[in-house]
Amino acid sequence: MDVAGEGCKREAPWKKMSKETATQRARASRRSLLDVPYGDGEGEKLDIYFPKEASEALPFLVFFHGGYWQSGSKDTSAFMVSPLTEEGVAVVIVAYDLAPKGALDRMVDQVTQSITFVQTRYPGNQGIYLCGHSAGAHLAAMMLLADWTKRGVTPNLKGFFLVSGIYDLEPLMHTSENARLLTTLEDAQRNSPQWRLETAPMPPKDPACHILVIVGQHDSPEFHRQSREFYQTLRQGGWRASLDELHDVDHFEILWNLTRKDFALTQIILKTIFQESW
Repeated sequence: MDVAGEGCKREAPWKKMSKETATQRARASRRSLLDVPYGDGEGEKLDIYFPKEASEALPFLVFFHGGYWQSGSKDTSAFMVSPLTEEGVAVVIVAYDLAPKGALDRMVDQVTQSITFVQTRYPGNQGIYLCGHSAGAHLAAMMLLADWTKRGVTPNLKGFFLVSGIYDLEPLMHTSENARLLTTLEDAQRNSPQWRLETAPMPPKDPACHILVIVGQHDSPEFHRQSREFYQTLRQGGWRASLDELHDVDHFEILWNLTRKDFALTQIILKTIFQESW
């Protein structure tokens, strides 16, 4: 199963530099709150970037980075901050404990906690939209199954942007990278939104909430398969879902290009948030 290293041969050194550059520019040009604790753990922090006209009554896009649950950082993940804040969207970049320090259950709990924090801190928001890439898309998708009653607050979730995600973890049991994740079959199934929605279907909490499953044209066949099957499972369960393949991008370019306002995914995000037809 090729889900960890796909597309790496396309990653040029200047692209790696762009991760730091995008975040540095966002921090230099946008009002922000950095390293805000959303929990008591050392790694439980998030960054919030605001539009020029900041208020609580804003739409918030909350982003979870990828990296096979073992790498990546909020400090190099502010790709979409400039084009989204220019249009009036607040952007939240979330950190979570990576493996081996963090187990999958812990990561899912931290993501749930971060969303609870945003809703509690900004109760007048105009909608919270979750966006994740690769492993981050998996974590965002797990929020479809979250029991918010345990948190004492129901977040105002209006949309999900699941970008090149992994939704069925069982195939990972057969990969060498699994050693760091320490995933048993039971753990994999419990943390697989695909498996859980197939075996115990649950109705949408908000039928109007739009779930966009997105994959790059040059993503690996496994990402295409998982995206297609997860989309089909969502539709069969009555969720408002769509499946989009973005032309001429691979697993990494689909994220890097979010620095551009004219990029197809940037436009999809903005049009979804502002309820435009597309």
